[in-house]
Amino acid sequence: MTTVVFIHGTGVRPPHTETLNARVTASLAEAAPGVRVVPLDWGERHGARLAAGGASIPPDRTGATERDVAGEEDGEDAETTAWERLYRDPEAELALAATRGPSGEAPPGAAFPDEEFRERLAALAARGESVAPELGPGLGARAADLARSPLLAPAAEALDPEDLAPLLARALAAAVIGAALAADAPVLCDGPARDAAVDRIARELGATAPGSTRGPVGRLIGRPVLRLGSRYAVRRRRALTGAVHPAAGDVLKFLVRGGPLRTALRELAADAEPPVVLLGHSLGGIIALDTLIEAPLPGVRLLVTVGSQAPFLYETGALPHLDHPEPLPGHVPAWLNIHDRRDLLGFAAAPVFPGRAEDIATDNRQPFPAAHSAYWSDPAVYRAIAERLP
Repeated sequence: MTTVVFIHGTGVRPPHTETLNARVTASLAEAAPGVRVVPLDWGERHGARLAAGGASIPPDRTGATERDVAGEEDGEDAETTAWERLYRDPEAELALAATRGPSGEAPPGAAFPDEEFRERLAALAARGESVAPELGPGLGARAADLARSPLLAPAAEALDPEDLAPLLARALAAAVIGAALAADAPVLCDGPARDAAVDRIARELGATAPGSTRGPVGRLIGRPVLRLGSRYAVRRRRALTGAVHPAAGDVLKFLVRGGPLRTALRELAADAEPPVVLLGHSLGGIIALDTLIEAPLPGVRLLVTVGSQAPFLYETGALPHLDHPEPLPGHVPAWLNIHDRRDLLGFAAAPVFPGRAEDIATDNRQPFPAAHSAYWSDPAVYRAIAERLP
């Protein structure tokens, strides 16, 4: 009788452990009658926990009220939230302004309100980074792009010129910084430097009021649509950290102090009736592979990893007992690696372990992150495992 040692992934704790084990046991029994499943319930004993009750988490801001947390837009936190949105969508304020419609009838023969700003943006594009070098490269190109924006005309018709210039300045700065963030630039300017640069850009675009570029998204045209961002996360940091620490902490703890967990797996596998299969999900796959690499596990004939980051850790040099490009030890048994094409936490093993690992790509039709947990309701996963059982 084949024994499957099932090793769950990160963040799994009772009572969810029992539910997961029951699902895997029943589904494997249906796909491969006669298989015995023995779970390694390591989360409660060997997983991460906040040993000091979360004392390392900085406290919430003194005096913050529920109304503040709910998203009242005032003060520096509101400004930070506004910039967070602008980095994602630099033309957000222009789009909001454009929805207001024209502020009044233009006199006969008058130039279109946006013409002056298109000319100023074109002049700014010609000067490029020299206007605000602290923002980094790309200012000129983005000024040229903004001059062609279809939102410029309706926004110019809806706003006074002294209001439009700050909007354009913020849009330009957000576009440059957002591009730097997307490119993983190692250094970005801080808030004061950004604000000074935006003021200079605004003056180039015709703004006359000092400091007119400060303020949250929608300051001139109504309250912002988006309120949940870094401000909310900072206010709720203790609750959010408490919710995610088991998953992140489990990985970190195993990589640094995984010895007791590897020992627990060795003891369980040694007591199991051979032939033995190690079936690991997510971090469970890392645990299984690393334990096998460390030393042979007599009786283990097959390794199955599902939605696991083990190949990625190996390639990045973070797998504890095997450094890239060292080959997989000969005593590691046949390896089946299953990953869903939408699971961003599932990685391919065959390209980094050629000839030693077999990859199967599944599709549980769930978006990420649900795709990372939906393997255990996917019949294709159990069929693939059943076909390769010793």
